[in-house]
Amino acid sequence: GQDVARVHSGDPSLYGAIGEQIRRLQALGVPYEIVPGVTATAACAALLGCELTLPGVSQTVILTRYASRTAMPEGEALADLARHRATLAIHLGVGQLERIVADLLPHYGPGCPVAIVHRASWPDQDSVRGTLADIVERARDKDFRRTALILVGEVLAPGDFQDSKLYRQGPG
Repeated sequence: GQDVARVHSGDPSLYGAIGEQIRRLQALGVPYEIVPGVTATAACAALLGCELTLPGVSQTVILTRYASRTAMPEGEALADLARHRATLAIHLGVGQLERIVADLLPHYGPGCPVAIVHRASWPDQDSVRGTLADIVERARDKDFRRTALILVGEVLAPGDFQDSKLYRQGPG
Protein backbone atom coordinates (compact mmCIF):
# COMPACT_ATOMS: atom_id res chain seq x y z
CA GLY A 1 0.00 0.00 0.00
CA GLN A 2 2.96 2.36 -0.34
CA ASP A 3 4.53 4.18 -3.25
CA VAL A 4 7.86 2.77 -4.39
CA ALA A 5 10.27 4.27 -6.89
CA ARG A 6 12.86 2.21 -8.71
CA VAL A 7 15.51 4.36 -10.35
CA HIS A 8 17.52 3.01 -13.27
CA SER A 9 20.62 4.41 -14.86
CA GLY A 10 20.17 5.13 -18.54
CA ASP A 11 16.99 4.83 -20.55
CA PRO A 12 14.73 2.16 -19.03
CA SER A 13 13.52 1.11 -22.49
CA LEU A 14 17.01 0.18 -23.75
CA TYR A 15 19.01 -2.75 -22.37
CA GLY A 16 17.62 -2.27 -18.88
CA ALA A 17 15.64 -5.48 -18.36
CA ILE A 18 12.55 -3.40 -17.66
CA GLY A 19 10.44 -5.84 -19.67
CA GLU A 20 11.08 -8.49 -17.03
CA GLN A 21 10.04 -6.11 -14.26
CA ILE A 22 6.88 -5.05 -16.11
CA ARG A 23 5.88 -8.68 -16.60
CA ARG A 24 6.22 -9.41 -12.89
CA LEU A 25 4.36 -6.28 -11.80
CA GLN A 26 1.51 -7.08 -14.19
CA ALA A 27 1.33 -10.66 -12.94
CA LEU A 28 0.98 -9.33 -9.38
CA GLY A 29 -1.54 -6.66 -10.37
CA VAL A 30 0.77 -3.90 -9.15
CA PRO A 31 0.13 -0.56 -10.89
CA TYR A 32 3.25 1.17 -12.20
CA GLU A 33 4.39 4.17 -14.19
CA ILE A 34 7.53 4.46 -16.28
CA VAL A 35 9.07 7.92 -16.43
CA PRO A 36 11.63 8.05 -19.24
CA GLY A 37 14.82 10.01 -19.04
CA VAL A 38 17.18 11.20 -21.72
CA THR A 39 18.73 8.36 -23.68
CA ALA A 40 22.48 7.91 -23.41
CA THR A 41 22.67 8.48 -27.17
CA ALA A 42 21.10 11.94 -26.88
CA ALA A 43 23.20 12.81 -23.83
CA CYS A 44 26.38 11.80 -25.69
CA ALA A 45 25.48 13.88 -28.74
CA ALA A 46 24.88 16.88 -26.49
CA LEU A 47 28.21 16.45 -24.73
CA LEU A 48 30.03 16.10 -28.05
CA GLY A 49 28.17 19.07 -29.53
CA CYS A 50 27.08 17.16 -32.60
CA GLU A 51 24.03 16.08 -34.53
CA LEU A 52 23.74 12.37 -35.24
CA THR A 53 21.92 12.88 -38.54
CA LEU A 54 23.23 15.27 -41.19
CA PRO A 55 21.92 15.86 -44.71
CA GLY A 56 24.02 14.00 -47.24
CA VAL A 57 25.99 12.22 -44.50
CA SER A 58 23.62 10.00 -42.51
CA GLN A 59 19.89 10.08 -41.98
CA THR A 60 19.80 6.92 -39.87
CA VAL A 61 20.95 6.16 -36.35
CA ILE A 62 21.19 2.52 -35.31
CA LEU A 63 21.11 1.88 -31.57
CA THR A 64 22.55 -1.52 -30.79
CA ARG A 65 24.80 -3.37 -28.40
CA TYR A 66 27.69 -5.73 -28.76
CA ALA A 67 26.93 -9.42 -28.36
CA SER A 68 28.55 -10.82 -25.26
CA ARG A 69 26.44 -12.70 -22.69
CA THR A 70 23.27 -12.37 -24.75
CA ALA A 71 23.51 -13.40 -28.39
CA MET A 72 22.20 -11.14 -31.14
CA PRO A 73 19.29 -12.28 -33.32
CA GLU A 74 20.10 -13.33 -36.86
CA GLY A 75 20.89 -10.35 -39.07
CA GLU A 76 21.67 -8.06 -36.13
CA ALA A 77 25.36 -8.84 -35.70
CA LEU A 78 27.42 -5.66 -35.67
CA ALA A 79 29.01 -6.45 -39.05
CA ASP A 80 25.51 -6.83 -40.55
CA LEU A 81 24.42 -3.45 -39.20
CA ALA A 82 27.68 -1.81 -40.27
CA ARG A 83 26.90 -2.56 -43.91
CA HIS A 84 24.42 0.34 -43.77
CA ARG A 85 27.20 2.83 -42.89
CA ALA A 86 24.64 4.67 -40.75
CA THR A 87 25.53 6.41 -37.51
CA LEU A 88 25.97 3.70 -34.87
CA ALA A 89 25.36 4.03 -31.14
CA ILE A 90 26.84 0.92 -29.53
CA HIS A 91 25.88 0.20 -25.93
CA LEU A 92 27.61 -2.25 -23.60
CA GLY A 93 30.64 -2.70 -25.80
CA VAL A 94 33.59 -0.68 -24.57
CA GLY A 95 35.11 -3.80 -23.01
CA GLN A 96 35.09 -5.42 -26.47
CA LEU A 97 36.40 -2.39 -28.34
CA GLU A 98 39.07 -4.25 -30.32
CA ARG A 99 36.48 -6.72 -31.64
CA ILE A 100 34.06 -3.92 -32.44
CA VAL A 101 36.70 -2.07 -34.43
CA ALA A 102 37.53 -5.26 -36.34
CA ASP A 103 33.84 -5.69 -37.24
CA LEU A 104 33.48 -2.07 -38.38
CA LEU A 105 36.71 -1.50 -40.31
CA PRO A 106 35.67 -3.29 -43.53
CA HIS A 107 32.53 -1.16 -43.76
CA TYR A 108 33.55 2.26 -42.45
CA GLY A 109 37.30 2.31 -43.14
CA PRO A 110 40.12 3.30 -40.77
CA GLY A 111 39.48 7.05 -41.04
CA CYS A 112 35.90 6.85 -39.81
CA PRO A 113 35.36 9.04 -36.73
CA VAL A 114 34.55 7.43 -33.40
CA ALA A 115 33.68 8.90 -30.02
CA ILE A 116 33.38 7.10 -26.73
CA VAL A 117 31.51 8.82 -23.94
CA HIS A 118 31.88 7.55 -20.40
CA ARG A 119 29.07 8.23 -17.91
CA ALA A 120 27.20 10.69 -20.13
CA SER A 121 25.26 13.35 -18.20
CA TRP A 122 26.92 12.41 -14.89
CA PRO A 123 29.09 14.94 -13.06
CA ASP A 124 32.22 12.94 -13.94
CA GLN A 125 31.37 12.42 -17.63
CA ASP A 126 34.31 12.14 -19.98
CA SER A 127 34.91 11.36 -23.61
CA VAL A 128 37.54 10.49 -26.16
CA ARG A 129 37.48 10.96 -29.92
CA GLY A 130 39.47 9.28 -32.61
CA THR A 131 39.08 7.15 -35.68
CA LEU A 132 38.68 3.43 -36.13
CA ALA A 133 42.46 3.37 -36.70
CA ASP A 134 43.38 4.83 -33.31
CA ILE A 135 40.39 4.65 -30.97
CA VAL A 136 41.52 1.48 -29.19
CA GLU A 137 44.74 3.13 -28.04
CA ARG A 138 43.04 6.41 -27.17
CA ALA A 139 40.37 4.64 -25.14
CA ARG A 140 43.00 2.53 -23.38
CA ASP A 141 44.63 5.74 -22.17
CA LYS A 142 41.28 6.79 -20.64
CA ASP A 143 40.71 3.39 -19.01
CA PHE A 144 36.99 3.33 -19.84
CA ARG A 145 35.70 -0.10 -18.83
CA ARG A 146 31.93 0.23 -18.36
CA THR A 147 29.11 2.75 -18.54
CA ALA A 148 30.29 4.05 -21.90
CA LEU A 149 28.62 4.50 -25.26
CA ILE A 150 30.48 4.19 -28.56
CA LEU A 151 29.34 6.45 -31.40
CA VAL A 152 30.57 5.73 -34.92
CA GLY A 153 29.99 7.60 -38.14
CA GLU A 154 30.91 10.40 -40.47
CA VAL A 155 28.54 12.76 -38.62
CA LEU A 156 31.26 13.02 -35.99
CA ALA A 157 33.76 14.48 -38.49
CA PRO A 158 34.22 18.21 -38.36
CA GLY A 159 33.69 19.95 -41.65
CA ASP A 160 31.23 21.06 -44.22
CA PHE A 161 27.91 19.38 -44.78
CA GLN A 162 24.71 20.38 -46.51
CA ASP A 163 22.28 22.59 -44.65
CA SER A 164 18.94 20.95 -44.00
CA LYS A 165 15.92 22.18 -45.90
CA LEU A 166 13.95 22.46 -42.66
CA TYR A 167 14.30 26.24 -42.36
CA ARG A 168 14.67 27.04 -46.04
CA GLN A 169 12.32 29.69 -47.38
CA GLY A 170 10.03 28.80 -50.22
CA PRO A 171 8.13 25.67 -51.22
CA GLY A 172 9.14 22.14 -50.28
